Amino acid sequence: MGAPPRDWDAASYQRVSVPHEEWALSILDRLELAGDERVLDAGCGSGRVTALLIERLPEGSVVAVDGSPSMVEEVRSVLRPQDEALVSDLTELRLDKPVDVVFSSAVFHWVLDHDALFRTLRGTLKPGGRLAAQNGGAGNISRLKKSSEEIAGREPYAAHFEGFGEPWNYAAPEQTEERLRAAGFAVARAWLQPWDIVARARRVPAHRLPRPAHGPPARGSPRPLHRRRPRARKRAPGARLRAPQYRRNGRLTMAPLCLVWVRQP
Repeated sequence: MGAPPRDWDAASYQRVSVPHEEWALSILDRLELAGDERVLDAGCGSGRVTALLIERLPEGSVVAVDGSPSMVEEVRSVLRPQDEALVSDLTELRLDKPVDVVFSSAVFHWVLDHDALFRTLRGTLKPGGRLAAQNGGAGNISRLKKSSEEIAGREPYAAHFEGFGEPWNYAAPEQTEERLRAAGFAVARAWLQPWDIVARARRVPAHRLPRPAHGPPARGSPRPLHRRRPRARKRAPGARLRAPQYRRNGRLTMAPLCLVWVRQP
């Protein structure tokens, strides 16, 4: 059994997860729903995408699942009486009743064991059920990974990163299709789709990004790479903070997504 899922700061995640809506819509718009299905939102996060799913299920229900207790607490604010929310590792999920559809957005690359993940998700589906998902695919954040590996290998950081394993699994579509078929899915299709994202508003400073809720860094860890915390911009009393806005921009490719489309026998 691997390490348990990390808890996250759900409020911070909600503020910076704007791109997830566009990614999720790329799947939701392909997913033909009658409106009365029972749908598993696998890795629901803070509920920004769950709300989009609920709009498409006026007579149906959503089972929102996440490994982070704070995320599940946050998602409850968008649920209806017929919906439910559960804290669970997706590789160990068990449901009382099967679902018609498994939907997931920007989640699978955080799960290291895709074989266990797909077996578990198949077990939640009714016969003839569907799995529709998108996640980071092979090549995602490749430049960031290369740069971070180079820095982590230097002193004074090297000793602190000794034995560190990547927390991501950016699988190739061929690998994903093979694992889905091995899990028992009758029809499996996965493909990469470049997706370009640029912030139009000011960038979110690094210290404002969501991080696992594990407290401050351990004593003796190296100083952060940035030398100075960015100075907060003054604003009028009572003024509301604007959420970052995003747009497509062909000059910058940041996120090759792996889209998954499968059906149960």
